[in-house]
Amino acid sequence: MARVPPPNPIGLRVTARLWREEIAATFALSWPIVLTNLANHLMTTTDVMMMGWYSPEALAAGTLGFNLYLPPFLFAIGVVGAVAPIAAARLGADAGDREGVRRVAHASFALSLALAAPIMAALWNTEAILTALGEPPLLARMAERYMHGLEWALFPNLLFFAARSLFAALDRVAPILICALLGLACNALANYALVFGNLGAPRLDVLGSGLSTTLSQTLMFVALALFVRLDARLKRARLFALPWRFDAQVFAEIWRLGFPIGLTIVMEVGIFSYSALAMGLISPTAIEAHAIVLQLAAIAFMVPLGLGQAASVRVGYFFGARDKAGVARAGWAAFALAICFVSLSATTMFVAPDWLLAPFLRGSSSQHAALAALALSFLRIAAIFQIFDGAQAALANMLRGAHDSRVPAIMALCGYWLIGAPLGFVLAFHTSLAGLGLWIGLAAGLALVAGMLLARWLWRLRRGVFV
Repeated sequence: MARVPPPNPIGLRVTARLWREEIAATFALSWPIVLTNLANHLMTTTDVMMMGWYSPEALAAGTLGFNLYLPPFLFAIGVVGAVAPIAAARLGADAGDREGVRRVAHASFALSLALAAPIMAALWNTEAILTALGEPPLLARMAERYMHGLEWALFPNLLFFAARSLFAALDRVAPILICALLGLACNALANYALVFGNLGAPRLDVLGSGLSTTLSQTLMFVALALFVRLDARLKRARLFALPWRFDAQVFAEIWRLGFPIGLTIVMEVGIFSYSALAMGLISPTAIEAHAIVLQLAAIAFMVPLGLGQAASVRVGYFFGARDKAGVARAGWAAFALAICFVSLSATTMFVAPDWLLAPFLRGSSSQHAALAALALSFLRIAAIFQIFDGAQAALANMLRGAHDSRVPAIMALCGYWLIGAPLGFVLAFHTSLAGLGLWIGLAAGLALVAGMLLARWLWRLRRGVFV
């Protein structure tokens, strides 16, 4: 009988070292991105809080305006987000390809302008759009006033996102976090001054809140551009240097990869908007409980989202280097970290739901008791939902790193809108589950998408079509 050769201890040590290095690299790249995502989320929270302090009408109008702004904004962010894996792939193929990264940068800035201009032109007519949708004329008019301050934030925001994607590809993420924190402070201060007329500023109500966002986003991009002059590696890349290096082929490459990403993000966000509208048809208490639990889920989601964004860079680097083992290692490292975190957050939701809900629930009336009970039931489903949501966020970005976005977009359409939304509607309005049925539909849709994306990733690994 032939002897089985013993395992090679040197090979095992090398493999273990490579895995440790990849996990450490993914974590180092992702944590500033996670905190940046949280800072951006807190900017929206600040706007909502300040408008709510001003008046209920201001909050309602701002909410209408922001929800009109959000879908095209997220679509544009998805398109521009393709910059990270494309730039990383160029560096993976040739670590010294600064000119290639510079061409990606200039194409991404041109694409940001091309996306922002038509969106801004359409949003200038916010009052007409909202009135056509049946919204109250007064709120539609106030929402347009808010939008006339907010929509100017779109272009600098896209420029900032393109630049932060390039910084991530160049492994320079600390400046991204510093600029995000600076923007958060600016946004809070500008809201305080411009909404209420404090600190000698004019009192602009909802217009002031929109302008605050524009000022903070502009400051963030300008600050990030200044970092290029302070960091030696960034300075060598000459991301903003003249003459302009526009490359139509690179522009088209970003669009081809980014367009399905933008559609996927809109479909995912759209199903949550649909669920909120459906909750409103059930009861006011249902939509309040839904908003509370969704806020908790959104905060927890920032971690797997940041890990996924780091994965798109790490996978993109090895994809460009045509290193199949590196692609697999980078993807699985990010996936494992994401699953570990969402398992922890899901456990927390199961074990300590009262602690999580307490900041949102005050008082002891029967109405508050009903809200607390409903939010608690939603939170149990959200705990399961967290696992699938974190998994799909990581897997989608892993595939984007390998320049695979079209098939995942089709999977998102099927999972969210052909399965999740109809199932949630049937359970909510044709059974006694009501709002709980909508959350079950959301969880089912996310589970299906996560399963399909995992199958796609495994299929591509087996077929060796990553390189």
